[in-house]
Amino acid sequence: MDESQLALIDRYWRAANYLSVGQIYLMDNPLLREPLKAEHVKPRLLGHWGTTPGLNFIYAHLNRVIKERDLDMLYVCGPGHGGPAMVANPWLEGSYSEIYPEIGRDAVGMKKLFKQFSFPGGVPSHVAPETPGSIHEGGELGYALVHAFGAAFDNPDLVVACVVGDGEAETGPLAAAWHSNKFLNPRHDGAVLPILHLNGYKIANPTILARMDERELKSLFQGYGYDPFFVEGSDPMAMHGLMAATLDEVMVRIRDIQVESRAEGWSGARPRWPMIVLRSPKGWTGPVDVDGKKVEDFWRSHQVPVSNARGDDGHRKILEDWMRGYHVEELFDEEGRLLPELAALAPTGAKRMGALPHANGGLLKKDLILPDWKSLALDVPKPGAANGEATRLMGAYLREVMALNAEARNFRLMGPDETASNRLDAVFDVTDRIWMERIEPYDIGLARDGRVMEVLSEHLCHGWLEGYLLTGRHGLFSCYEAFIHIVDSMVNQHAKWLKTSAELEWRKPIASLNYLLTSHVWRQDHNGFSHQDPGFADFVANKKADIVRLYFPPDANTLLWVTDHCLRTWNRINVITAGKQPAPQWLTADEAERHCKAGVGIWDWASTCPADVEPDLVIASAGDVPTMEALAATELLATALPDLKIRFVNVVDLMTLQSSSEHPHGVTDAVFDKMFTADKPVIFAYHGYPYLIHRLTYRRTNHDNFHVHGFREEGTTTTPFDMAVLNQLDRFHLALAAIRRLQKFTERSAQFGAALERKLEEHKAYVREHGEDMPEIRDWRWSTTRNSSLGE
Repeated sequence: MDESQLALIDRYWRAANYLSVGQIYLMDNPLLREPLKAEHVKPRLLGHWGTTPGLNFIYAHLNRVIKERDLDMLYVCGPGHGGPAMVANPWLEGSYSEIYPEIGRDAVGMKKLFKQFSFPGGVPSHVAPETPGSIHEGGELGYALVHAFGAAFDNPDLVVACVVGDGEAETGPLAAAWHSNKFLNPRHDGAVLPILHLNGYKIANPTILARMDERELKSLFQGYGYDPFFVEGSDPMAMHGLMAATLDEVMVRIRDIQVESRAEGWSGARPRWPMIVLRSPKGWTGPVDVDGKKVEDFWRSHQVPVSNARGDDGHRKILEDWMRGYHVEELFDEEGRLLPELAALAPTGAKRMGALPHANGGLLKKDLILPDWKSLALDVPKPGAANGEATRLMGAYLREVMALNAEARNFRLMGPDETASNRLDAVFDVTDRIWMERIEPYDIGLARDGRVMEVLSEHLCHGWLEGYLLTGRHGLFSCYEAFIHIVDSMVNQHAKWLKTSAELEWRKPIASLNYLLTSHVWRQDHNGFSHQDPGFADFVANKKADIVRLYFPPDANTLLWVTDHCLRTWNRINVITAGKQPAPQWLTADEAERHCKAGVGIWDWASTCPADVEPDLVIASAGDVPTMEALAATELLATALPDLKIRFVNVVDLMTLQSSSEHPHGVTDAVFDKMFTADKPVIFAYHGYPYLIHRLTYRRTNHDNFHVHGFREEGTTTTPFDMAVLNQLDRFHLALAAIRRLQKFTERSAQFGAALERKLEEHKAYVREHGEDMPEIRDWRWSTTRNSSLGE
């Protein structure tokens, strides 16, 4: 590029910097047509300047290569609070005003642009759903690179430029995310261009990577499998020339990799993808010092370098000189419009990074082709008459999903090395695990074009799936229940993204984030206490009601229905909790469908009185093991106290318990009272921590009579049934809880209670001697004949 071209890019960069400073500081006088006054400055100064000029620099140079090469390029902004840059640039290119017409591309619009930033009723200081061109919530650091790779999978024509801040690079998820290049297949996937932005400092300290010398840093990224290019300096014109030349070379490298990999005879070898290390001053082009203290190229420029521009004349003079130093007259005309020669530098139409359809994934989303789940259902002639592994059937269903959508390449299954362990291995009938490293002859299930993604990092699995969904595709994340907590904060950010996106008409719905939690607390007896934690449901239930769904299918056929349903939804976080071990099956496919559509219902066949008869007692369950134990307790009670009227209620959709005024799936009070009664004791066997059931039902008429049994934070390496006993979720404790709350059958109840206590002692002695559960527990089957007649 010649000097005149570089000078134009420099002016464009200055325009973006000017707008960025204005957003942080000003609420009036946007073009400085008059001397800056106190009332022109916002009363509360919020925002982050330090990273912003580097982000603007990158954006300006990416615009050039997009235009010259006709690229589809997504800009993922890792430096969390780089919001001023990511609002300024879409405004300059016009995409911002197309979405928000009230923020026009003139002086009036510029004033509104400035005032709205970090202002009540305006937009956040970080990149957010409101930001055109973004798929990445900038409020929490660590996930930019993994989101970028998720966006690139199965997007062969997309280039994702991912800016990684050097503070963000210190986080664990980001450090692991560099390994995502081992899962990117250049034949089918797009390209990710990581740009490590080293400006030297985080909030109040140097950053680790910025203090490393170039040789050590280069070795680090070569070890990760990248080819690093360095762009370093502080002189703007020299940096423009270096960045332009580097980007040209990098884009040629990416093109060559893709051309080679998409030709016949490609070896399948993992390429060494390029990356850029951009080393520039923090707070570049801002005040060198303020009040005699170093600011530019130091941590003091991180947020608001001039802190009292409204109340201090000296500070206001620094701010005015700073902004006038960008030479606004060389950037905008009298009406505040970007000068034509600068406007011509930006791409047009959907090629603008603020208007790229991939950043609004709902525009590209196509519904999955889904199989008939009933064709895969288990035959259940009578309740409890069949055994099955619920997640194994789910695996067969996912196999069909994979096969039906193989050509569209819009569905992936993620999990931390647990697909087979979680009994989903039927998917390997039609696909393999994606693997771009060396494959040995004796390896099993690894392939360059696999669609199952396994890596022993819940962060990477989650982040890949988020990026994949946010750019218009579908997927499912399978995880051990106890370790899904590792991504709690990622779930939190995604829930916030969905909540805000739903309020923006221009953001189109994306496919739901679907979880399967298995290897759950009640069947982690062999791994012990460290693997026993059902608390993810409590965390998710805190999110906005219309976003979250919690499903506890009691058997395989209900799991099939729930899975099929979740893959048809959008803008949701669906959490499915189901066991993988062989277990009794309760419902036929048709019964499962009716029950799951309702979300909660009375099981007449398990009750000892008709549904229209007021019971003495309600036994309820949510979860597969709790349901089995609750049914066994019902059978014990029915045998010992044959006159006792018991109603059995099962809950699949946990949110049905919440008031209908608080959750769209909540049943009405009338329906709730009809099932759970208005005044009878309810013994509730729940999969997780009991408190959640109380929290969801506290508005209900009969809440005071709810006695919930669940996980009591008691666990160890023991037998399956002993885990239930330790937490008083077993059939004996449930039956004891029932008779203690009954107002009649006292003499019989006392004898029965004593027998139950003896059984608990017998169990304790047996498991400690034999190391397994008693035969009557291991071999227990629901007495279908007797209970069917009772149900009739």
